[in-house]
Amino acid sequence: MATGVPKSKWQKNSLTIKKHEEVVVHYTGKKSEVSVLNSPDSVVQLLWDGPGTNGDRQRNRLYYGDNLGIMASFLPELRGKVRLIYIDPPYGTKSIFQSRKHQTDAYSDILSGAHYVEFLRERLIVLFELLAHNGSIYVHLDDNMVFPIKLVMDEIFGARNFRNFIVRRKCSSKNFTRKVFGNVADYILFYSKSDDYVWNRQYEEWTPEKVQKEYEFLEKETGRIYKRVPIHAPGTRNGETGKEWKGMKPPPGKHWQFPPAVLDEMDARGEIYWSSNGNPRRKIYLDKSNGMAIQDIWNDFRDAHNQNVVITGYPTEKNPEMLRRIIRASSNEGDLVMDVFSGSGTTLCVAEEEKRKWIGVDNSAEAIAVTLQRFFKGSQLMGDYTQNSKLKQNGGQLVLDDAIMQVGSHKRITNFSLYADQKMKAEILPILQHYSIK
Repeated sequence: MATGVPKSKWQKNSLTIKKHEEVVVHYTGKKSEVSVLNSPDSVVQLLWDGPGTNGDRQRNRLYYGDNLGIMASFLPELRGKVRLIYIDPPYGTKSIFQSRKHQTDAYSDILSGAHYVEFLRERLIVLFELLAHNGSIYVHLDDNMVFPIKLVMDEIFGARNFRNFIVRRKCSSKNFTRKVFGNVADYILFYSKSDDYVWNRQYEEWTPEKVQKEYEFLEKETGRIYKRVPIHAPGTRNGETGKEWKGMKPPPGKHWQFPPAVLDEMDARGEIYWSSNGNPRRKIYLDKSNGMAIQDIWNDFRDAHNQNVVITGYPTEKNPEMLRRIIRASSNEGDLVMDVFSGSGTTLCVAEEEKRKWIGVDNSAEAIAVTLQRFFKGSQLMGDYTQNSKLKQNGGQLVLDDAIMQVGSHKRITNFSLYADQKMKAEILPILQHYSIK
C-alpha cells in the first residue's frame, strides 16, 4: 500500500491548504446542543439494592426507562467521569425484534432517516458530556445508518478524535439467493474524547503457522528466531533522523526510524542485519513480541446466536469476548463502563468480570428480564433451555436451587442496584416479583 507523505507542495508548486473546519450535519428537526442538554431528567425509583451496594450510587446500577432522561439525570454527578462507553443501539432496520425463547417483543427498531439520526445524536451529545477527558466511546451499527452517524460523531466528538472504523464479521456466509454480495459484516465506530485516552494495546497469540510465516530467520549465535524489517520510515526529516548514518543517507523521501546514535547502539548489540550488498535491516525477535497486534477487521466475534454455545436468547446479544477486547483496550480496573442500550447485559457482565464499575440502561422490559435472568441464573445452553428453575431467598440474597447450576462463563451478579423510571415502574413490577426481589 502506498503511503502518503504529509507536505504542502506538489512537486515544486505550492498548494493552497484550506483551514480545517469541523463537519456540521444539517437535517429537518435538528435540536441545538443546549436544548438537548436541558432535556428533562427522568425521576427514577430505587426498586432493589443488591448485597454489597448499600445505596452507593458510585457502584453498579441497572436502570429501566428512556435513556435520554436517565442520562440527563446523571450529569450533575457523573459529568466527565465515565471512562468507556459501548452502545449497540437500534440500527434503523424498521423491524420488531423478538426474544428467542418466548417469541415476545424484545424491542422496536422502527425509526429511520432524520428521525433516527436525531434520536441517536441527542443521546451522543449527552454521552459526550458524561465521557471522561481520557475516555472512549464505541458505537456498534450496521450499514443502514453507520455512515450518517459517522458524520454526526465527527460533529460531536471531532473528526480528529476518530480512531477506528472496525469491521466485524457477524455471521457465516449468507445471501445465496439475492443479487448482492453476502452482507456478513457490521461496524463499530471508535472515538476518543481527546488525544490523551486510555489505550491498552490488545494482542492475539502467535500460532505456529503464523510464526513460521512471519519469523523466518534463526540467529545462529543465540538460537533466537527473528524477522527483518526496514529501519527507515516515510517522510523526509531535517533533524537527526535525516542525517547520514555509516556513510549512507535514508532512501529518497524517507528518514531513519531512530537517530544515528541509537542505530549505532543497536548495531553494537547485533540487532541490525546487514545484507551482502550492505543494506541494513532491523531484527525483531519473537521472544520480545507480545503477540500479533489486533487490527481493525475482527473475524473472531460472530453474534452469539451464530457462534456461542451459551446464550441468553435476546435477539441482538453480542459476543462477550468482543466486549472483553473493547473493555480491556479502553479502560482499566476500577474504571466506570456505561452501556445505555444494555439489552441482554453482555457489557455489564463482562465489565463485572474485568473488575470495572458499570451502569446499564434499557427501556425494554424484556431486556431487563433477560439481564436479571443472566445475573441470577447465568446464560443458557443453545437449544436446551433449563426448565422449572426456582429461585429462593437465603439471608436476603437470591440463590438458585442446588439442582440448577449456572451454565456459561458469567458468574452470578447481585452487587448492583436496580432503578426504574417512576412512570414506568409498574411495567417491571411483575418481572421483579418473578425474581422475588420486590
